[in-house]
Amino acid sequence: MHDRRIDGNTVVFGNAGALCMRAMTWYDHDTRTIWSQPWGRAIIGELKGIQLFLLPSQVTTWGSWKTEHPNTLAMINDVGALSFGRQKFDPNFVIGLILADKNKAFYFEVVAAEVVVNDTLGGIPIAVWAKEDNFHAFIRQVGEQTLTFRAEGEGLVDGETGSTWDVARGLAIDGPLRGEALQSVPSSTSFDWAWRDFYPESEFYEP
Repeated sequence: MHDRRIDGNTVVFGNAGALCMRAMTWYDHDTRTIWSQPWGRAIIGELKGIQLFLLPSQVTTWGSWKTEHPNTLAMINDVGALSFGRQKFDPNFVIGLILADKNKAFYFEVVAAEVVVNDTLGGIPIAVWAKEDNFHAFIRQVGEQTLTFRAEGEGLVDGETGSTWDVARGLAIDGPLRGEALQSVPSSTSFDWAWRDFYPESEFYEP
């Protein structure tokens, strides 16, 4: 998911109908430039080389999303065509994180087995949390203090201050850091083979 503003102007995109390395491409309505969806980068045309800003996003179930965001409204065109069967993440599914021009992939199943992973990306301390059908990733710093998280119940507790954190919002809800918030890390989720296509130099987290 990308911010579709370029130099302060909001751009309208459409599906270009072709693939680049087996992934979707877009075109923008103003210049008809072709963009790579995983990169968020213009690859052919007048705007070639321009990079959109990657936003934090996640792949999860509707039930999990509604639990975290109960007031969400969704526009659905054809309810009858939807499948409500419970799906599991494919073993090859990775949480791909991009920060400070560095990237790293985390297998969902590996993170879910640990629940929370304290790691670094480009020298920046991060935490990746995964459980059942959901995940979140944050920069694990408050001011100049680096935090180390452990899972406790449905939330997180940092080892430095003992504060309790709401993992969905990255918000400290109890303890000395109450009211402090963690910054989300931009992510681009995919299968491992697709991630390697677009980020061949990427590291893969190993426990």
